[in-house]
Amino acid sequence: MRSLIASALFAGGFYALAGSAGAAECGNVSIAEMNWASAGIAAQVDKFILENGYGCSVTVVGGDTIPTFASMNEKGEPDMAPELWIGSIRTPLDKAVDEGRLIQAARILSEGGVEGWWIPKFIADEHPEIKTVQDALKQPELFPAPDDPSKGAVHNCPPAWNCQVSTANLFKALEAENAGFKLIGSDSAVKLDRSIAEAFDKKTGWLGYYWAPTAILGKYEMIRLSFGVDHDRAEWDNCTSVPACPNPKVNSYPVSDVFTVVTKSFSEKSGDAMDYVMTREWDNATVNKILAWMDQNRATNMDAARHFLQNFPDIWGKWVRPDVAAKVKAAL
Repeated sequence: MRSLIASALFAGGFYALAGSAGAAECGNVSIAEMNWASAGIAAQVDKFILENGYGCSVTVVGGDTIPTFASMNEKGEPDMAPELWIGSIRTPLDKAVDEGRLIQAARILSEGGVEGWWIPKFIADEHPEIKTVQDALKQPELFPAPDDPSKGAVHNCPPAWNCQVSTANLFKALEAENAGFKLIGSDSAVKLDRSIAEAFDKKTGWLGYYWAPTAILGKYEMIRLSFGVDHDRAEWDNCTSVPACPNPKVNSYPVSDVFTVVTKSFSEKSGDAMDYVMTREWDNATVNKILAWMDQNRATNMDAARHFLQNFPDIWGKWVRPDVAAKVKAAL
């Protein structure tokens, strides 16, 4: 019995030391907090979990897609970009991964970043025949233009946004004007959001461009319509996204790949925390809800991160081991 007790104490001490070593090994970690809300919240979620669940010492630094990637690739810092939209850096990122400088970890947005033309869910429920954009264009009376209810409206993006070009080209390709629609511009993102809010307040139809994840889709339940065709990358690059393309064709918006990217040094020092960043993902509906809560409460990224951790343990609990989850819950 004495030998069994001694063995148990030795084993317990060994694993305790191993756990301490793992925490110390994680050491100092820098995380890029990008300058848009979903990425900022993700950075604060990672900070809280890495510090309280894995014993890392985390510093959050400001970031944006191109400069953060360049710094990680060339200098090895910051250690982690939780939400990197890789479309604009795909080729150099692939090279950095192939050459072992960076690691592409979890697809943090499990569905990717999505764009398209949307309608309110209450319209979709009342008119189940509307499955595609083409179906919606058959009923302009359901989507009245604010300045001329005899016409339907397709709401477009603010000036200088890329989506303003693609929406205008798709409006032309779909011959929406001949179907009785007007293309309605928005002076700002606030005006575009307000048009959706007013449609819900008045229970009138709304059709136009939007994207996810966003706070507005957390507040108002919208349905993204199909364009009835697959995304054609060549057509997109050569015409759909080109201003005043003379002969646009119907196309679908691309789905943006959004991943967590970490440096090689992080993977080497982080121990079990690397399992977390290789696993962690959430869907757009969840992010929409958190963004909506953040907007309604005028909360910070950290406030929103704590709200997520306190109210969605069924989601983040799957990202970590039970003992790590217990540490995180105790720290909330």
